[in-house]
This record gives sequence, structure tokens and C-alpha cells, in this order.
Amino acid sequence: MTPPPRGPLAGLRVVEIAGLGPTPFTAMLLADMGADVLRITRPGSPPHVLGLAHDVLDRGRNVLELDLKSPAGRDAAHALICRADALIEGMRPGAMERLGLGPAEFAQNPALVYGRMTGWGQSGPLAQSAGHDITYIALSGALHAIGPATAPLPPLNLLGDFGGGALYLACGILAALHHARVSGQGQVVDAAISDGVAHLMAMISGMAGQGAWTDARQANLLDGAAPFYTTYRCACGGHIAVGAIEPKFWAELLARLGLDPANMPPQLDRAGWPEARARLAAVFAMKSRDVWAAELQGTDACAAPVLSIAEAPAHPHNRARATYVQHEGITQPAPAPRFSATPGAIGAGSATRRLSLDEALTRWGA
Repeated sequence: MTPPPRGPLAGLRVVEIAGLGPTPFTAMLLADMGADVLRITRPGSPPHVLGLAHDVLDRGRNVLELDLKSPAGRDAAHALICRADALIEGMRPGAMERLGLGPAEFAQNPALVYGRMTGWGQSGPLAQSAGHDITYIALSGALHAIGPATAPLPPLNLLGDFGGGALYLACGILAALHHARVSGQGQVVDAAISDGVAHLMAMISGMAGQGAWTDARQANLLDGAAPFYTTYRCACGGHIAVGAIEPKFWAELLARLGLDPANMPPQLDRAGWPEARARLAAVFAMKSRDVWAAELQGTDACAAPVLSIAEAPAHPHNRARATYVQHEGITQPAPAPRFSATPGAIGAGSATRRLSLDEALTRWGA
């Protein structure tokens, strides 16, 4: 029996123009789902974009070195993109057009999905301005809402680069590929991190519009102010995360902490939140994180230990689901999400192996 294709995107051809952050993450995501991704990078560039000995975002694909400023390099890239289903690029608006590789140059591949990743988008007064995750999330209201009361706190670069950027680009590419398959018509996907983060803020923006969310940090339901949705320091210095929002989960948590609800402020009484938090903090401080984790695990108290990056792969739940895998000697997250019929996997390609142009063209049937 012929084994099923590896991943739901098996057979999909994607050209990735080398970039930072969100574009390699998008390419990794598609490669994990089975797409054949080929990265085009400058001659002599380091094996990994960030200069690391091993970059997880580079997994599952090979690299072709091309000088896109030379006629020969440009022609080679054009030939490959004409055979691709999708393109991923993250240059400033107009840069690909100046190279002669803009969307208008691929009329002979009318079904091409041209995925463009930028911070500010292809248009608008900031389109040509430099930026990074922190500046993109600043304009959406998201950064203002995150962190302690004293100052906003950058949430790593998860919210902008990868949440509002890479995941929206991947979603847009897949939607456009569906349309192209039905209609034969490709299109440009304009994925701006600032747009994506604004979209991610839909629920919070909606709450704010109805007076259910204030502009003050650590004063709302989900920003650490509520005693039932925050973290607590334990005797060992570690922390427990609590998310007992629903009344029945809050009651379960109090019971397991030995706290009588009759002696506690009402759960949704904001005036009583500081007192309730202090009461819970005193209890959590009596035992270590791991002891609390063992006592609360598997209950409806909605609590979990705050694990470090190094600790996370060893947690029994993560081990049972193989959430982390070993690949090329590095522990890294496994492909996600999971598919019942066409499970994804980390591909055999490696960003450290450079293909020749002949190999690349032959691989895609030239």
C-alpha cells in the first residue's frame, strides 16, 4: 500500500525569499504541513538567517543562493516562481518590484498566490518606515494593555511577528490557494503585522467599546488584576498560573486551597480583588510550585505550574502528546496543528544544504 502524502500540503510548491522572523515562521509552518518550500537567499549568506548554529525556523526546507540584483539570478528566481503555487516575501513595499519580481511579472503563472509580509502593510503613511514587533503592536492598543500598571511590557515577539504576522500570512496564503484552486486566479496577500494584531484584539476592543475593559493595566479581567486570573509566587520562588474564571472553577480552587468562600470577597467584586489576591498569595507561598502542581493537576481548579522554556518539554502532558521532538540534535516544538488523515512532520530538507540551480529546477519539473 502506498503511504499517504506527508502532511495536508504535500505537493504544494512555495518559494520563500529569505527574511527575518515572520516570513521564515510562515515557511516553517507550511513546510511542517508538507509543502515543498525552497528558500532563495543571497550568495554567501550564513546557513541560518539569525546566524545561529541551528535555527528551528529554518527546518524542513533547502536553500538556493541567487543574486537577485543580477540578470541571471533574477531570471532563475523568475523561472522558479513561475513553477510555484505560492511566494513568501517580507521586503519593504516596492522592493520586489524594483528587482523585477513583483506580482505583475508573473502573468504566465496566473494562479500564483503572492504572499507579502510587512509590519505596516503595502500602503499607508508608515508603509516605508522601519519597525519591529514592539512598534507594530504599539499602534494596535495591544502593547498598552499588557504588563504591570507602571509600564507596558513587550510580550516577547509572539504577538506581533508570529501571531499578527506569520499566522495571518499563512492563513491568507491558504485561503488564497483555495480560491486559486477553484477559480484558477491567484492574488496578492497583503499581511501587515499591525493589521493582524488589531484583528487579534477583536474581543478586547469589543469589551472596551462596551465599557467592560478600561485603559488601565492590571485593572481588568484578563490582565492580572483579577485574583482568579493571575500568577502566584510559591515557597520555592516558582509560580503557579491560575485561570479559574468560571464560578464553579473558582469554588473548586478555593476548596483545594482550604479557603472558605463565605470568608472571601465575592468573586466579581472588583473592590475586593486586592484582598482576595492577598489571601491566595499567602496560601500559595506555603508550598513549592511542584507540590501545588501535583495537588491541583487534573482538577477543575484551572491551575498550572509556570514552566521555563527548558522545563516545558519534560512535562508529562507534553511528553504524552509528543509536543516537543528532537530534530537535528535540537529539542523543538513538533508541527502543529495535528491532522488525522495527513499528519504533518518535520521535513528532511535542511537550510544548511545549498542546492544548485539545476537541482532546484529539476526538482520542480523544469
